[in-house]
Amino acid sequence: MAMINVDDRLITEAMIVMRKQTKREAVEKALQDAIRVAKQHEILSYRGKLTSWEGDLNALRTD
Repeated sequence: MAMINVDDRLITEAMIVMRKQTKREAVEKALQDAIRVAKQHEILSYRGKLTSWEGDLNALRTD
């Protein structure tokens, strides 16, 4: 198991604001949130870069 050194005050504050009982829970939640936000930013980078779709949505729905 890998050990890392993290500021105890930072971990304690994270546990309080995230309502987590253990350091591990707080770190895992923080990592999950960071990954989710990074993926959202990645998706937003495509804004305006995708070509416009042309077609008849009503015709597709009836097929």
